[in-house]
Amino acid sequence: MKNIKVVILCGGRGMRLYEETEYRPKPLIEIGGKPILWHIMKIYSHYDYKDFVLCSGYKGEMIKDYFLNFEVLNSDFTVELGKEKKIKLHNPPPDENWKVTVADTGLNVMTGARIKRIEKYIDNDLFMLTYGDGVADIDINKLVKFHLAHGRIGTVTGVHSLSRFGELSVDGELVKEFTEKPQIKEGYINGGFFVFNKGIFKYVADEDDCTFEGEPLQNLAKDGELAVLPHEGYWQCMDTYRDLQALNKQWESGKVSWKVWQG
Repeated sequence: MKNIKVVILCGGRGMRLYEETEYRPKPLIEIGGKPILWHIMKIYSHYDYKDFVLCSGYKGEMIKDYFLNFEVLNSDFTVELGKEKKIKLHNPPPDENWKVTVADTGLNVMTGARIKRIEKYIDNDLFMLTYGDGVADIDINKLVKFHLAHGRIGTVTGVHSLSRFGELSVDGELVKEFTEKPQIKEGYINGGFFVFNKGIFKYVADEDDCTFEGEPLQNLAKDGELAVLPHEGYWQCMDTYRDLQALNKQWESGKVSWKVWQG
């Protein structure tokens, strides 16, 4: 099952981090000198999931540039200019063996529409999905195994947080209700790190205002098709500048809770 694609939502404006997102898309904001998007991809690739589909939008050209020039941006190099330009990398980055599809899913577009617009790139019945601004010490293999065992359309990772995210009303392993803007910050919230069957595409629409955390997930829960895997370990979303500072401080300390990979 290692050929399962990983879809990452990378198109939003990230207005609560406008100090940074004025100049670059939120997934390219750096933690320890690397974009948070790189950290997320390293989590998945640690478990040998290396085929990514990035739903770009706001300043998406910068994400395209980053991956087109990935080796150069992560190395010292010597360039010989002329008709046949030659580039020599002096300390090339580790061979990630990543396959990256950058899909332009629109500028002022909500998450549900972005997911619908990458349907054409999903060639297996199963795919994973997460946000381009959250990290965790999650066991991806455990997540996939859990999803395959319950046989429903979707799995969401439930985490604890005081932040403003969709709250999960849970009964056993099922999500009974998905509340987009909860008033009570208790229990589990939507931590991203989803697994879906292609049946999820029936719940989303190719309309700019289709918000995945609205009717699509709410209806999926009502239909009994959304299971939850509780994650009691580390999880953090880079939602504010304070979050960004905390993540960088942790990286600088050398004790990085989400760093499941070696090196």
